[in-house]
Amino acid sequence: MKKILCVILLGLLINACSNNSWRTASRESAGIAPKPELIKDAVIEVYAADAYSWRGWFAVHTWIAIKTENAADYTVYEVVGWRVKSGLPALRRYQTPIPDRFWYGAKPEKLLSIQGEKANTLIPKISAAIERYPWANEYTVFPGPNSNTFPAWIALQVPELELSMPFNAIGSGYAD
Repeated sequence: MKKILCVILLGLLINACSNNSWRTASRESAGIAPKPELIKDAVIEVYAADAYSWRGWFAVHTWIAIKTENAADYTVYEVVGWRVKSGLPALRRYQTPIPDRFWYGAKPEKLLSIQGEKANTLIPKISAAIERYPWANEYTVFPGPNSNTFPAWIALQVPELELSMPFNAIGSGYAD
């Protein structure tokens, strides 16, 4: 019985690790974000998707997207470990009309969505907290700081967000 279980687990692990390359994994929109060309209000969204490869069995990757009123694009903020290995800051910022992209093949789910006047009020507070993020140049898978530490830390700085991180947001507790 142990041998059969080991063979099954090994097969699952090999399958998970041999999935499509991250270069060819889907990065398409999940279709869950308000489209900036249709929604002129300010928007704050937080997303989570299974981490890449076998890590997705245990953990998620999370990120924050902000769209100011009448903006044509979202500004997305996320922490990515490979950036540190390349000599770049872990905290990444970029502009995009599609903040709800698949995370290298994994469909995101929305953890938080705030629109309108409340978003308008909170965006400056979030932006100020992002500027103060203490681990912008650091990344450690466990216990953190990592991609989940970042939104958890922002939530502590801006409690009005009322952001609850999922149980499998490994590293979110590092923000405490």
